[in-house]
Amino acid sequence: MPVEMSRERFEELVSEALDEVPAEFARAMDNVVVLVEEFNDEAPDILGLYHGIALTERTSSYGGVLPDRISIYRQPILSMCENEDEVVEEVLITVVHELGHHFGIDDARLHELGWG
Repeated sequence: MPVEMSRERFEELVSEALDEVPAEFARAMDNVVVLVEEFNDEAPDILGLYHGIALTERTSSYGGVLPDRISIYRQPILSMCENEDEVVEEVLITVVHELGHHFGIDDARLHELGWG
């Protein structure tokens, strides 16, 4: 049974997950925003998605572009969890996973590191 949680509370959990990012990584984040969305229209079961150009792939021609986006999808996360503690854990994992993509880390390596 999915967890019932207000959007406001879910957004708080995403904010708290971002607060867990070590300061050196938070300072290195560049031109990226993190958004809460209900679900992804094209892949409704995914938990998060990084839309953008990873820091490791940016060249000197990168500039004047809209911020990259990290989407955290509320409904799929709530649907897979049985209680709020599980939601807290899954939000943290998803936020770190998508931030990993911002830093150029691929899915295989993120899974090896336990952020799959």
